[in-house]
Amino acid sequence: MPDLLTRDQIRTRLPEIFPNGIPRRTYAISPAAAATIFVALYINAVEGGTEVLQPKPIYRMTEEQAALTSGKDREAFAKAMRGRGQAVGTTRWYQDNSRETIRDDVLRETLVPLGAVIADPNVTITANKPRYVLSSGFAALFDPSLEGEALAAAITAWRSSALSPGTLARIALTLQGATTGNDDVLITFPNGETRRMRPGPSANITKAIIEDFAPRFLAQPVVIATSDSAEKVTTLDEARAKAIGLNVKADQNLPDIILVDLGPADPLLVFVEVVATDGPVSERRMEALRQLVAEAGFPPAHVAFVTAYLDRSAAPFRSTIGTLAWGSYAWFMSEPEGLLELTKTRRTIG
Repeated sequence: MPDLLTRDQIRTRLPEIFPNGIPRRTYAISPAAAATIFVALYINAVEGGTEVLQPKPIYRMTEEQAALTSGKDREAFAKAMRGRGQAVGTTRWYQDNSRETIRDDVLRETLVPLGAVIADPNVTITANKPRYVLSSGFAALFDPSLEGEALAAAITAWRSSALSPGTLARIALTLQGATTGNDDVLITFPNGETRRMRPGPSANITKAIIEDFAPRFLAQPVVIATSDSAEKVTTLDEARAKAIGLNVKADQNLPDIILVDLGPADPLLVFVEVVATDGPVSERRMEALRQLVAEAGFPPAHVAFVTAYLDRSAAPFRSTIGTLAWGSYAWFMSEPEGLLELTKTRRTIG
């Protein structure tokens, strides 16, 4: 039988194993995931072990049973869960109606795709039979004797072997974007000029918008304005703005970044709001920016609105997605090749 951490200790370790940038991270670090891992270790449902896991022992686990950690008690529980037996105690972790949540949200859709859990392909998803085991490498990360630098090294090694290159790149970009050192962030504009911003998550996302998003999605990008949220200052190139027919002032309520694409016959103006904590392009914000464009005499049909985030699994996006304006876009620093469009246009799916 594997040595055990408590369910709470497992939950504390999960964010170290699954940092921001991990797909479905909310489920991967959830209390239900910690309970699932605890029970798998408790009954030895580990690759090469003696048992195979199904949701039943997870939602039948009790506080009293979890406290019984001898090999004899754990084997008795595993045997009882193979039949109609019950766990010791009455303080259950979950009720029977949690079966689908544990099976679908935690196991099938999250831990299996991440390589943390192995599913038996010969047992159907809906069959009321055991089909899951923890991968041996993932289970080893919950060895109680593994701490500090040794734990960090083991986590890094497991990620490198289990996660896809795309997921590893997303984690790296997310960690890079969340870094807040003491040095100013140096941003290189499309024309080669550079500008420094005060360090912080907003500056990192701004740098990504100008250095990655702009050349990726615009044919001939030009930066018209940038805002340093740390200093509450907007730097506006009025000459460039007037050259394309945009007449605005730096003291107006401008977005964090204004880009223009000179590639099309009619220049495309791109308003970008950078969200490290809040402040997306909402319906109200979009209307205010449209009014600003109208007053400046720029054709409103040639304007696009983008909200830029660090990662779609992180809290700022999850907390603001409900307020994003229809007709706008969302872009994520951790997945720079994608662009999320919020549209009401009727289209054929497929």
